[in-house]
Amino acid sequence: MPSNAEFDETHNPWRVLSSAVKYQNPWISVREDQVLNPAGGPGIYGVVSMKNKAIGIIPVDAEGNTWLVGQYRYPLSEYSWEIPMGGGPVELDVLESAQRELREETGLLAARWTRIARLHTSNSVTDEEGFVYLAEELTLGETEPEETEDLRLWKLPLAEAVRMAMTDRITDGISVAGLLKAERILAARATG
Repeated sequence: MPSNAEFDETHNPWRVLSSAVKYQNPWISVREDQVLNPAGGPGIYGVVSMKNKAIGIIPVDAEGNTWLVGQYRYPLSEYSWEIPMGGGPVELDVLESAQRELREETGLLAARWTRIARLHTSNSVTDEEGFVYLAEELTLGETEPEETEDLRLWKLPLAEAVRMAMTDRITDGISVAGLLKAERILAARATG
């Protein structure tokens, strides 16, 4: 097996023969590609293209508390506790979208913003790109939820939110990744 230094990370072993959009709405586009796979065999590949970037925010106050947002998630048919998050138009600055989402969902404004993660949510079927921000130096304002949102807010210690992620009470991928990274970053800051 070749070493990592010998891999060409820019090489695409897939060959697209044709491509057609099968469905789209204001948030997604579903494309079906006729392909030759890396072994040269014919096949199809379905790709869900997102029309927004996924944005998650971990607000942390001076006492080490954070806020979770709870809502019923239609595709899962279950209730979900998550970090504040939403979508930001691809053409808009990601930080602007993060600031808007935090204000809409929690009413919080933050004076200090740190991008702590860039991730892909399910890279075998979607091109969705996500970003997570740590929001600090908080002030409280009014929430502005969208009409499709029936949200519950929960202020709790960041350590408790991390425990929820570690015990599968929080299952959203962006929330889990963001909470674990935030905990590590804040711990590293505290130790110097």
